[in-house]
Amino acid sequence: MAKTTVVVVDDSALIRALLTEIINAQPDLHVVGAAADPFQAREIIRTTNPNVVTLDVEMPRMDGLDFLEKIMRLRPMPVVMVSTLTERGADVTMRALELGAVDFVAKPKLGVANGMREMGSEICDKIRIAAKSRVFRKTAPAHAASAPAPVKGTATFSRHSTEKMIVIGASTGGTEAIREVLETFPADCPAVVITQHMPPGFTASFAKRLDGSCRIRVAEARHGERILPGHAYIAPGGQHFAVGRSGANYVVELHDTEPVNRHKPSVEVLFKSVARNVGPNAIGVMLTGMGKDGALAMMEMKRAGSHNIAQDEATCVVYGMPREAVAVGAVDQILPIGQIGPQVLERLMAGGKLLSRV
Repeated sequence: MAKTTVVVVDDSALIRALLTEIINAQPDLHVVGAAADPFQAREIIRTTNPNVVTLDVEMPRMDGLDFLEKIMRLRPMPVVMVSTLTERGADVTMRALELGAVDFVAKPKLGVANGMREMGSEICDKIRIAAKSRVFRKTAPAHAASAPAPVKGTATFSRHSTEKMIVIGASTGGTEAIREVLETFPADCPAVVITQHMPPGFTASFAKRLDGSCRIRVAEARHGERILPGHAYIAPGGQHFAVGRSGANYVVELHDTEPVNRHKPSVEVLFKSVARNVGPNAIGVMLTGMGKDGALAMMEMKRAGSHNIAQDEATCVVYGMPREAVAVGAVDQILPIGQIGPQVLERLMAGGKLLSRV
């Protein structure tokens, strides 16, 4: 069996040694080079042509983001970022995903050596997923966080449209896919609820960046708050997100229970709650991601009357979760990412529920 080859790029000798040890302990993975900065990395990548690169976010001589941007523009390949669990680290990591990184690993704040070894299985799984992912060449500058924020506008819903809900599940590659869908939505669209597989400490930054680029308001979900039109709610990392009912209102329910399908938050938890409490008023969307989290629950949504859409294989970074949803018969439409947002709006407008696009 051919091994997946990896180049490790990190200015910390300790991290380079730890990652090399962790990766080389796996029978299917092999580190073919380690570099202290992007200049060394460039030569190693040129001579070894690895399947995956792990890349530190912050390094001397050339910033990790600058190097990532060059890789994705000139020689696209799967990159897994190694981030720090800080507010700045989260912001930079979100920018790296915008630039084309497949995924990221968060370094532990304390006890780095033991912490990294404890994360060994997660690190190696992400490298394996990255090696199988579809990487897209960046032909234009990635979405800029500094772009002028769109006008939020005032919601002008009919009574019926406030009952509708757009429900999104995603994993690897999902941050950019979610952004592309949400940016098509007008300020007065129905509420959007989202579970994206992401660890604690990063979802706040993700929500903030989306809020700056979308006409709807985007924030981390908070337990007990009403789910309102014109807003998108993102499951906080490390907590399950469910949609509950309080009288005629939808409300956020957050649960600190065991992982489901190895994930917390889990798409399965969100979709099951939507099948139970929203039913035919939901439009379900399954975006790029590895595994089968949410597929069976999406079938429950369909049986409850929802209309379900899956992202197509050609535009997925990883065609895992959409494929599983299709396989169990949960999906009504399979669409490329650029058509999903407009199709959701067309379905809402066709029923006369959405009053305005702008």
